Amino acid sequence: MSGRHRMRSNLRGAGAAAVAVALVAVVGGSWFGYQQLAGPNCSGRIELSVATAPEIAPAVRGAADQWVSDGAAVGGTCIAVNVSSSESVEVAAAVASKHGATLAGVGQASGTAVTPDVWVPDSSTWLVRLKSGGASAFAPTNGASIARSPVVVALPEPVASRIGWPDKKLRWSDLLTQVTASKPLRAGIVEPTQDAAGLSGLLSLTAAASSTGESGSPKAQEAMVGALRALATNRSSLRQDLLARFPRSSDPTAIANGLGAAALSEEDVIAYNSTKPPIRLAALYLEPVPIPLDYPFAVLPGIEPAKASAARVLFEVLRTPDFKDRLASQALRAPDGNWGRGFQAPTGAPSPANGGASQVPPSGQGGAADLDPGAISTATTSWSVATQSGRMLCVIDVSGSMKKPVATANGASREQVTVAAASQGLGLFDDSWSIGLWTFSTNLQGSQDWSELVGIKPLSSNRGALQRGLASIKPSSGDTGLYDTMLAAYKKVQQDWEPGKVNSIVLFTDGKNEDDNGISQKALLDQLKKLKDDEQPVQVVIIGIGTEVNRAELESITKVTGGGAFVTTDPSKIGEIFLRAIALRPPAPR
Repeated sequence: MSGRHRMRSNLRGAGAAAVAVALVAVVGGSWFGYQQLAGPNCSGRIELSVATAPEIAPAVRGAADQWVSDGAAVGGTCIAVNVSSSESVEVAAAVASKHGATLAGVGQASGTAVTPDVWVPDSSTWLVRLKSGGASAFAPTNGASIARSPVVVALPEPVASRIGWPDKKLRWSDLLTQVTASKPLRAGIVEPTQDAAGLSGLLSLTAAASSTGESGSPKAQEAMVGALRALATNRSSLRQDLLARFPRSSDPTAIANGLGAAALSEEDVIAYNSTKPPIRLAALYLEPVPIPLDYPFAVLPGIEPAKASAARVLFEVLRTPDFKDRLASQALRAPDGNWGRGFQAPTGAPSPANGGASQVPPSGQGGAADLDPGAISTATTSWSVATQSGRMLCVIDVSGSMKKPVATANGASREQVTVAAASQGLGLFDDSWSIGLWTFSTNLQGSQDWSELVGIKPLSSNRGALQRGLASIKPSSGDTGLYDTMLAAYKKVQQDWEPGKVNSIVLFTDGKNEDDNGISQKALLDQLKKLKDDEQPVQVVIIGIGTEVNRAELESITKVTGGGAFVTTDPSKIGEIFLRAIALRPPAPR
């Protein structure tokens, strides 16, 4: 589906000179002279493929078709523009696959997915996530916004009226209080790892939660986890499904049992209300202003020079006053936050033209440069960990080198930093998780290199024991018995493998195997290959800390078992690495 009925789903020589002249010629203010490139006598054809978010596709397609109809050409070559309506998450998966990136919660691209020449996703957050997710060679050009839709909190109008809409100015902290109360407002969300409006709402709500105490404090952590769980109760993979949960009757029981609030785009609310539902949605523009949908015009890497020239001119076509009116017909704003003719603004909608300039970044652009990759990564990983279920054995190195102080952690030891990261991560896991705890060194129990502190059991009955076990961990004077411990841990997790969950081992170490009396690397890998069962996989995540670890040694293990090795020379970073590692695990087998 597309449009408002979608509830979300170098040229050389003379040719290059002609393009350059056309792109600097200004006719009537911001109107670039792209028409100078058009001519009735063009020959050949450049086919430019453009994939856009569904809601903006009709506007882009209409403008491109008009341009082509007027005789679009570059350097005497005709231009054809193929505009496809594509969900942003689907194109992101295809780009991630092509560039070797991993996006938490996105999954694999479909077998038929093809990356376009130009991509207009609904948000620059997709570009940031791809870059920080491992696509180091992913460097799209341009990336400037061609449209905007503020992210709002949508509530049924009767519910919104009860909390002061439209007269009262509300903040995200007010919403946090509502959704975590003893009788909470039923808040929902489209999976924020797959939906940019959901991610924007999640970032705003978790920021409000973190402001309840010092960053990383137990109070702030508790507030954040409470917000995540409240949203997760009514989460949906599809926007259509979430919208269907809003009350469809004015009956008080229907309103009480229906969805009470959800982070959506302004365009979503306008489109929903245009269907004349029994209960209209109010759009609440909360403070601080969340990241808007900004529709960046991203020219993807590897595009041919002639297509790149055509893309530059198409971009100018999409920045004209006429395009602003096309956007308005799709319930979208121009990049500066203003809107064109025919825009049906929701009650209370701010605009720079009527004093609501705070809803738009000062540049009028926004874009990837204004986003915080760390905050986005933390939000998506925390969400993934807090809303999935699993069975995990946590194995922590207690060899003598773990006593070393960490300069970036106010002198705390490697052991203390590791235990703190594990303890904080434990707070994100809900009671459906089963978790056990081991420590390892060499000769920790007689000739055995590992020690079981807490068996693998559901957190509903095991959380206190794990907290006490973590608090009791102290470094030994031994070396690193990595291979024997890994084999024993793998057998343990495989022994009581649980269907419907990701069964995994997460091992923290600051060294390489130093056990002269243990098995060799070859023997370990041979035994793991024999033990591996594709019907009952055990995922192994190894987090290497400091400069003494051997990345190749760790990766040799995870290449056999599945999972991944993460190495940081700064031990103070292991908390975020731990969350990222858990979040990137594959879905549980069924």
